[in-house]
Amino acid sequence: VLLLEEESYGPLCVNRLLCPCCAATEYHLGLLKAKLAKYRAQLLEPSKSSAAKGEGFDVMKSGDARVALIGFPSVGKSTFLSLMTSTASEAASYEFTTLTCIPGVIEYKGANIQLLDLPGIIEGAAQGKGRGRQVIAVARTADVVIMMLDATKGEVQRALLEKELESVGIRLNKSKPNIYFKPKKGGGISFNSTVTLTQCSEKLVQLILHEYKIFNAEVLFREDCSPDEFIDVIVGNRVYMPCLYVYNKIDQISMEEVDRLARRPHSVVISCGMKLNLDYLLEKLWEYLALTCIYTKKRGQRPDFTDAIILRKGASVEHVCHRIHRSLASQFKYALVWGTSTKYSPQRVGLTHMMEHEDVIQIVKK
Repeated sequence: VLLLEEESYGPLCVNRLLCPCCAATEYHLGLLKAKLAKYRAQLLEPSKSSAAKGEGFDVMKSGDARVALIGFPSVGKSTFLSLMTSTASEAASYEFTTLTCIPGVIEYKGANIQLLDLPGIIEGAAQGKGRGRQVIAVARTADVVIMMLDATKGEVQRALLEKELESVGIRLNKSKPNIYFKPKKGGGISFNSTVTLTQCSEKLVQLILHEYKIFNAEVLFREDCSPDEFIDVIVGNRVYMPCLYVYNKIDQISMEEVDRLARRPHSVVISCGMKLNLDYLLEKLWEYLALTCIYTKKRGQRPDFTDAIILRKGASVEHVCHRIHRSLASQFKYALVWGTSTKYSPQRVGLTHMMEHEDVIQIVKK
């Protein structure tokens, strides 16, 4: 069953849900996908009786964001950590130099970004080979994943790593499907959609739900999603996170190959050995982390540009208040904001005003 692929059925019609042959094939494939996802989850779930003994990779979360370095052995993860942070991680020309999780801190634009150098993972890591389960478990807690790849064999490594992370429920550079799903105690399955569906139908949704022993639920599709995405919503333990594909050792390949790799989406080319393009990688990392620096100002004094408040993009004045002190929002009267988020400087704003990068705020209490 694991070898079954959609391609084995041949090309499907454009309106495959209307064509009787293709519709039957789609329902069959949807059912098989649901069964595969269910059985794979059972296989990958470690049994309670045979719990792994030994040292874990759990590292206390610190700083404003967490970035996990994932890659095969000897691709330059430890060298990258040593270059970017003040932490010295052992690097050598043999594989599996790093055997545990080594944290470091990148100081950039006033933010402290925790960088985790994880041991190299191998094919079959999702099943627990080479302590792969612990590595992937730490990666799930990160805000951004940096997938370090060897530029000389990047395509093969990228496909294998994506497959390993996909199988344990990590979805890279994907947004959560816009599907409302709520199990109920009775009333059967209520199915609705606000858009025209080309990949799923009511019958297929019911078959997938029945496979998971769900007979009463409310389902609303707000976008045209595939059966795989609907299964992810049912399972509910998927992690959607941004990923940056970093191709190291570009000094060993041709300029044409470097250009081709650099033009791929979500990709950055670097050389740790020759310290090439590391500043651009930091810029891209900041963009993917979506962090915002907010500076504070006291009445009658100049803004304090030495100590920034780091928040997620889309933060409001209320978030700034909570970061300064939990009781400040209840005593809030108004705020004066200087920066790109205002029409004029300073602008008097309320708690719901959305802040932007490098804005300056002065809070006035009641």
